[in-house]
Amino acid sequence: MYRSRRGTAWPASTRWWSTCARVADPPAGSRAMPVTIDPQSHHRTDGHMPAGLEDLFGKERPGEPDEAAGEFRRALVVAAHPDDADFGTAGTAALLARAGWDVRFIVVTDGSKGSDDPAIAQPELIAMRAQEQRDAAQILGVRDVRFLGHTDGELVWSHALIGEIVREIREFRPYAVYTHDPEAVIIANSFVSHSDHRATGLATVDAVYPAARDRLNFPEQVAEGLQPHKVRELYIFGGNGSNFSVDITDVFETKIAAMRAHTSQFPPELLDRMREYWRDADGRYHEQFRRVIMFI
Repeated sequence: MYRSRRGTAWPASTRWWSTCARVADPPAGSRAMPVTIDPQSHHRTDGHMPAGLEDLFGKERPGEPDEAAGEFRRALVVAAHPDDADFGTAGTAALLARAGWDVRFIVVTDGSKGSDDPAIAQPELIAMRAQEQRDAAQILGVRDVRFLGHTDGELVWSHALIGEIVREIREFRPYAVYTHDPEAVIIANSFVSHSDHRATGLATVDAVYPAARDRLNFPEQVAEGLQPHKVRELYIFGGNGSNFSVDITDVFETKIAAMRAHTSQFPPELLDRMREYWRDADGRYHEQFRRVIMFI
């Protein structure tokens, strides 16, 4: 949950997105290369970007599902709180939806701690934030949002949590999964990554590999008819580095509109400031990810 106190913008030094590898100016030591995404195909269109086991196999899988092999144009975003999916992936989700992909959001917690207003009761806040997320998803073209309902601020990594996410993966059968960076605790030496983000990211990574893939993990799901599923690409957002950049300039205002739907979290003046913070030196906007191609 990327939330400011109402009316207070984050200083530039604390913004994780300003520290991610950028097309114009990748940080020293970064493996990031200049890349863009063709919104019609979700392909990398230029540059060379090692990901997964590319160096071992000598090639990179194309970023487009092979429907003949049973792969579908589906992307699953697993986020900790209502608004996290929009903050980290809204532009990418909008591009995918426009290109004919089926995009689904999974929200792991109920957002029940996300307010400083003493007048609002938690049940009211939970309902409000869920509706805000549904409204934001509709703006992006995301057709389905699911809520796992864990208590905000109390999420911990567990085998049971992995199983919940495995169930979502096996049911939806996505080609790509997007989630929080589970490794980033201190981001850009500026602020602490929310513990719910880390727990969500780690459980999702563990669900993607190997749990959802292997029949003997959560066999009760297989007995119910949910067959194992191999996710082909994993995208991590909200960390200290990236190797993949999505140009979201054409849908940036759509991203802002989706974030405006979260009225309990983002006052209009804060989003106006964010518009300036997010703009790259070349005047364009990008979302940054660490992309992992799942060969095994």
